[in-house]
Amino acid sequence: MSSQMNEQLESIYSKVVKRNPGETEFHQAVKEVLSTLEVVLKKKPHYIEQKIIERMCEPERQLIFRVPWIDDKGEIHVNRGFRVQFSSVIGPYKGGLRFHPSVYLGIIKFLSFEQIFKNALTGLHIGGGKGGSDFDPKGKSDNEIMRFCQSFMIELYRHIGADVDVPAGDIGVGGREIGYLFGQYKRLTGRFEPGVLTGKGLSYGGSLARKEATGYGLVYFTDIMLKTKKESFEGKKVIVSGSGNVATYAMEKVTQLGGKVIACSDSNGVILDENGINLDTVKRLKEVERKRLKEYVNAHSNAKYLENGCIWDISCDVALPCATQNELNADNAKILLKNGCKCVAEGAIMPATPEAIETFQSAGILYAPGKATNAGGVATSALEMQQNSCRDKWEFEYTDSKLKNIMTNIHQTCYETAEEYGVAGDYLKGANIAGFVKVADTMIPLGLV
Repeated sequence: MSSQMNEQLESIYSKVVKRNPGETEFHQAVKEVLSTLEVVLKKKPHYIEQKIIERMCEPERQLIFRVPWIDDKGEIHVNRGFRVQFSSVIGPYKGGLRFHPSVYLGIIKFLSFEQIFKNALTGLHIGGGKGGSDFDPKGKSDNEIMRFCQSFMIELYRHIGADVDVPAGDIGVGGREIGYLFGQYKRLTGRFEPGVLTGKGLSYGGSLARKEATGYGLVYFTDIMLKTKKESFEGKKVIVSGSGNVATYAMEKVTQLGGKVIACSDSNGVILDENGINLDTVKRLKEVERKRLKEYVNAHSNAKYLENGCIWDISCDVALPCATQNELNADNAKILLKNGCKCVAEGAIMPATPEAIETFQSAGILYAPGKATNAGGVATSALEMQQNSCRDKWEFEYTDSKLKNIMTNIHQTCYETAEEYGVAGDYLKGANIAGFVKVADTMIPLGLV
């Protein structure tokens, strides 16, 4: 990926940086998109005249609020909550909540900005938003997490609704947290409004296949991308960073398609199992017992645990970064290429640094960005919203087939857009341009929004 921009785009980017000091992840996300738009502006110069880019880079609303809560020992803690409602041009704000110590306004703005284009690529009527807190759920009891979620919702509930803003989960926010948030929303409003949150439990309006959707969607897209080179997952060695929801179900779908996942990771280290990662063990550790991944070797003595290891040092055919932003740098990319990796597809949002992306693209291997490959989760959240709107419940296979169709369409959109704009095979530019053009072309008839 070339980070070069023409003078016009560089000027816009400089103003964004000046207006949002210290928000490095947000700057990175904006620069990535802007650096792909020169070919668009040549075809559509009216975007410049109507200040489309400047308007798109400024959130519609940014919320920051205090979240006080009491731990099990009676000690008071104060965290900070965020919700950035970035763009409602094509639908209500839609995007997850992240609970992690690294969260600050710049992280939420970057995630929310990315969400605009990812949601646009799904073809569904959902805008871009994101939220969260610097609260760390690790090591907290269920009661502590419940009290935090209830306090968080006391402020958030004023700003969300099925036709306004529909949050979901992200890092640190799973089914447990969504349940506590929904329960408090119901308590505060006196309404059973299932469409206000997605990722809910099945007993109160959740959707089958939502848990699996982001990981499955990543693999569906990657499989189609491999087929453009007359390849498939069959017989491929695959490494997947992370061991949370996205990583787990990416591993599951890779295995179903004939690939062998030999490594996964968490924040403490890497599991290497040349026989293939046992998903039942990973699910038990992460979803049931909430333990660290190092416990895997207690059940599989043939596996190796590499404490503080780097998963990108492991030889593979396909790499799926599914953990967090900027987890894969240029040095990691060079090692992957040296060890024979032929395909990288992002399961997380912006997990590869700009230098890593440039390394992959210069080498000519298959590379796909998270705003395209990560879209399965939010797409299925939108399908959950559809079910909530009509008080319906779809079968797993039906929802999964819709997900697969959406990911197929996203791939086709990215592929064809890249060809249309003279950058055939460049999924990054194809995704950025397709998402941007859809939102831009909707902004114009709506007037000054």
